[in-house]
Amino acid sequence: MKNALKITSLLSCVAAVLLAAPALAQDPGGLKNSGILDQLLKQTGVHDRSKSGKTPDFVADPTWPRPLPHSWLLGQIGGLYVDSHDHVWVYNRPRTLNDDEVGLEKAVAGSTDAKGQPANALGFARVNGFGADCCRAAPSVLEFDADGRLLRSWGGPADPEFFKTKCKAEDGCIWPNSEHGIYVDQKDNVWIAGNAAAPKPGAKEIAWTTNKSGGDGFVLKFDIDGNFKMRIGGTPPGPDSNNKDGGRNGTPLLYQPADMVIDPRTNRLYVADGYGNRRVLIVDADTGKYIGHFGAYGNNPVDDAAAAAAGTWPEASAKGEKKPAFFRNPVHCVKIADDGKIYVCDRGNDRIQVFDGKDPALGQTCSNPNGEAGKCGFVTERWVSGNTYTQPVMPGTAVSMNFSRDKAQSCLYVGDNTNQTIYILNRGNLEQLGRVGRAGRMAGDFHWLHQVSLDSKGNIYTAEVDTGKRVQKFIRYGDNGCSGSGSAVVGGEPAEMK
Repeated sequence: MKNALKITSLLSCVAAVLLAAPALAQDPGGLKNSGILDQLLKQTGVHDRSKSGKTPDFVADPTWPRPLPHSWLLGQIGGLYVDSHDHVWVYNRPRTLNDDEVGLEKAVAGSTDAKGQPANALGFARVNGFGADCCRAAPSVLEFDADGRLLRSWGGPADPEFFKTKCKAEDGCIWPNSEHGIYVDQKDNVWIAGNAAAPKPGAKEIAWTTNKSGGDGFVLKFDIDGNFKMRIGGTPPGPDSNNKDGGRNGTPLLYQPADMVIDPRTNRLYVADGYGNRRVLIVDADTGKYIGHFGAYGNNPVDDAAAAAAGTWPEASAKGEKKPAFFRNPVHCVKIADDGKIYVCDRGNDRIQVFDGKDPALGQTCSNPNGEAGKCGFVTERWVSGNTYTQPVMPGTAVSMNFSRDKAQSCLYVGDNTNQTIYILNRGNLEQLGRVGRAGRMAGDFHWLHQVSLDSKGNIYTAEVDTGKRVQKFIRYGDNGCSGSGSAVVGGEPAEMK
């Protein structure tokens, strides 16, 4: 009965939105009989369910977020995070907007391209001038409330005043060339990273280049209004997974980091490092000073040369490799559960790995080539649609993870960027209980799913890259957590599609 009341309340909210449309307002009975609400629940809800497990239910909110001001459009969403206030932070890439998406934007009056034609700030030619009413690139960082209202925005090349007032080069602030990863800590500090590689010699400089010194090898710390506070790392020419102090103020050099999280109990910042390096880096969140780092199975140090020589995961697995002793790029996410377990997206190897954050061996020099549980801080792993790999277009599956908001955090939501879905796992046994989302462009579908985060009510927020360029909200109803058994094989063709 309780779940039925929640569903009824949810449908009433959706119906109120839909009834605002003039045609339906004239015929509200038509909405009830049209099957629109039933279809929305079916299209965007949990599917491929386990018969012996329970999960929360979800439905996409097609009205979230609310329209942006100033004719702003979002580019690819490099990062998304829900903070302790249930505010949703979106970290988008304005440089990924294409010709028909930035019609009104221009760098300076009279700017032209290489052929002398009128051009906008991204270098797209405007043969007939700037006649379009739409659109402008939004700032890189945007904060929304749970209802989808924009609260603040700042940062990046679409916010030029930002570099004059809040992110000054003389203070050590360098904006990355490709926005990737955002995190808001318990003190409301905003952390961002970037995943652009160092440019090749003679390569043409991209439009709106902000880091002209090398690769994105750093993490930046700001307050919520975008005032720069600290930089960890620098601008290296390539990967070095064992670097400890080559960055600003003796901090470690990163290379194309993807994600970060702080353990509030220890004030340690963990960084998924990343698209170039093959490690999880641990530093002090106040100073950025090196504490440790670890690779797959807790192995440390990581040998970049040996890993590269081993080839891609499909190539290696065809030769008999069963348990890669190193992370393959990209090391795409790192998350910490309330019980101290650390979860890592080893996307290049189609797996997630779990570590014990309370184990003093984790992050220290340690050898665990056979992947023994209980050694070097390693706990367990799970393949995510194993052997799915279309490198270089789509490197691997496990792209993002997060936890349900019940006390035990009993659900683990794992995003798959290749198969375009979110797997719902029982966190206790890592068995698949269901899925949310399918490949597509309709409400609740995904095209290049990239980020998964949850608010305190258990609602899921997602972000997409490539041409997806959007964020979505899935409203939770019914159960709050996960229980029971499912499939130990995560991924594969959904049962209803076979």
